[in-house]
Amino acid sequence: MNIYVCIKQVPDTETKIKLNSDNSGIDTAGIKWIMSPYDEFAIEEALRLRDKNPGSTVTVLSAGPARVVETIRTALAMGADNGIHIETPESADNNRAAKALAGALKKEPKVDIVFTGKEAIDDGAAQVGQLTAEYVGIPHVTVVLAVEYGATSLKCKREIEGGAFEMVETPLPALIAAQKGMNEPRYASLPNIMKAKKKEVKALKESDIGTSDADQKIRYKNFQLPPAKQAGKKIAGDPATQAKELARLLHEEAKVI
Repeated sequence: MNIYVCIKQVPDTETKIKLNSDNSGIDTAGIKWIMSPYDEFAIEEALRLRDKNPGSTVTVLSAGPARVVETIRTALAMGADNGIHIETPESADNNRAAKALAGALKKEPKVDIVFTGKEAIDDGAAQVGQLTAEYVGIPHVTVVLAVEYGATSLKCKREIEGGAFEMVETPLPALIAAQKGMNEPRYASLPNIMKAKKKEVKALKESDIGTSDADQKIRYKNFQLPPAKQAGKKIAGDPATQAKELARLLHEEAKVI
């Protein structure tokens, strides 16, 4: 099988975010970059599927600036066989990224299945997977917790609102967006980290796949950081006094009761 995984590089959740000079986005200087955590479940599922089907390969794709190759190397260290980097600008929106990923997939000889995370943790848009599938022309199933693999189709257990689940059957090839809990992603071992440095990462430009600035649908401006949190209050006294004062503050200052 020819198995593909689309991943995204995002800022570490512990990174302190600053805005750039014109407030059109974040200042990328000094940021620690990681693979979006949901993508780790997608990679793990792809690796398990490959291991059950001898002769299969896992190829990881990512669109973004040159630094994205570092995250592709992380996926290779987890066990993926090779990677594809599509160079797109920092400001590329979901539509442009999806069209770039789809363009790269269309250049591949054969695509049997594509995995993605259900969403990226930086913008939480949950759009790129579905858009990529549409541009490739294959069905997609999102928020997937488990998959039963058949020769020509898949049965997916997906999470829906209210703690319920539904089963969706789709023909292959298809795109599957992984939810947390689908599996337990593996750690990259030291030998695999060393091997990853030698694995192929194919470089593509937008001109190679037919995308451009014209595919940008959204342009951001006037980003604002959330207001600083007010300092907390410590209430002194015995429990009865504290309870009385807390009730007063909630009523008169917080105005929640």
